[in-house]
Amino acid sequence: MDTNTLKSKTISALWWSFFEAAGLRIVQFVIGIILARLLTPSDFGLVGMLVIFMAIAQTFLDSGFGSALIQRSQITQLDKSSIFYFNIIIGGVAAGFLCGIAPWIAEFYHQSILTKLLRVLSMVLLVNAFGLVQRALLTRDIDFRTQTKITLISSFVSGMIGIGMALLGFGVWSLAFQQIANAASNVVLLWFFRRWRPTWQFSIQSLREMFGFGSKLLASGLLNSLFDNIYLIVIGRLFSPADLGFFTRAKNLQQLPSQTLSGMVSRVAFPVFSSIQKDRDRIKRGVKKALTSLVLINFPMMIGLAVVSRPFVLVLLTDKWLPCVPYLQLLCLVGLMYPLQLINLSVITALGRSDLFLRLEIMKKVLVVLNIAVTWRLGIMAMIIGQVIISFVSYYLNAHYNKALLRYSFLEQIGDLYPYLLNAILMGVAINAFAYLHILNPFFLICLQVVSGFLIYLILCHLFRFQAYLDMQHIILNRLPFRSIH
Repeated sequence: MDTNTLKSKTISALWWSFFEAAGLRIVQFVIGIILARLLTPSDFGLVGMLVIFMAIAQTFLDSGFGSALIQRSQITQLDKSSIFYFNIIIGGVAAGFLCGIAPWIAEFYHQSILTKLLRVLSMVLLVNAFGLVQRALLTRDIDFRTQTKITLISSFVSGMIGIGMALLGFGVWSLAFQQIANAASNVVLLWFFRRWRPTWQFSIQSLREMFGFGSKLLASGLLNSLFDNIYLIVIGRLFSPADLGFFTRAKNLQQLPSQTLSGMVSRVAFPVFSSIQKDRDRIKRGVKKALTSLVLINFPMMIGLAVVSRPFVLVLLTDKWLPCVPYLQLLCLVGLMYPLQLINLSVITALGRSDLFLRLEIMKKVLVVLNIAVTWRLGIMAMIIGQVIISFVSYYLNAHYNKALLRYSFLEQIGDLYPYLLNAILMGVAINAFAYLHILNPFFLICLQVVSGFLIYLILCHLFRFQAYLDMQHIILNRLPFRSIH
């Protein structure tokens, strides 16, 4: 693929990935706010206790084959069909296993309702199995426009079902059936928009060839699923469902901007970097552009969210959710580093170094275990402070190992990124001053802080002429309808 064609496809993919990610998060955010007002922190805490088990089972469901389909230069109908049937088998086994262990999980948490709740949620795994190949093929084709339609429609439909059930008094079951409806509508739409169909072919040899790459990503995915949610197990076991509800709500609010943005870029970066994996200089330029573009937006969003967190929670969630505010402020520091970690990992994966990817994940998970061992007796805040420290160390590890692959060292990355951080900090200090004006109306205060923060940051970017800002300005202006009129 020539440079201009790849650049055009990348910009188009980023644009549609942005609309998918932003649109999806907005829909999920609005629905989440409505459900948070209708339901209790304990309802969200009960579902949060089961997140880790669903995440691990979902990782087994994919088994790394989805990434293998994207990364391989050539794939056949036999490869795709074999993976399709394998996914269905694994989906059935995983769902059955969760149904079997549900009573033990309920006993572990001392919450009897979890037995039925997990058995109902396990249906999501079997449904998802039917759409994994289609989604991987859309990603391989860098077709994010279609995925945007699918995710937005599915989120809206499932959200309406969840809200309707909450209004009818179904409580925690509203959240469970919302997830099932989302999975079902996703699969139906994937089959409608992606016309690939499996044939009656199955090859163990085909699976074995792709498993060489996918197995290491499977192991890494399992580690990620376990350790990304391990705090939910610890908090759910040692504290009340309401405490876990506050933590999960803070985590979801923090992830809304950071993971939306980083997920958008990394989803495009992986197939794009894979397509030019032999041209290391070209990848390095792409990584630098991806990192600076990410922090241009992510740094001010995370710092801004930390500053406005209290009026933000008061206005949107009401005062019953105020205990989540200090959790949210600390988790915003974790969100600063998350996109930087993800882009560096995307490069490692795209270059076929799944062995290095796995080694890094093991190292970082050891840090998580140490954090929990040291802080669990000190409370939830102490555990989150440990997460902040780990996020900075994890970024260093990911960037350090990329030095050998791309000759783009950690210090060189810091040199490229620190001006954007200073810019965001200046903006944060400025809008934090409004909190000392004793404005009693939280809605007025947050409006004042958000609008002022946006304008201050925009002015600073314009004054310092950051390259990422100029590039993004150019892309946005070229996408406006009036630009095509001559």
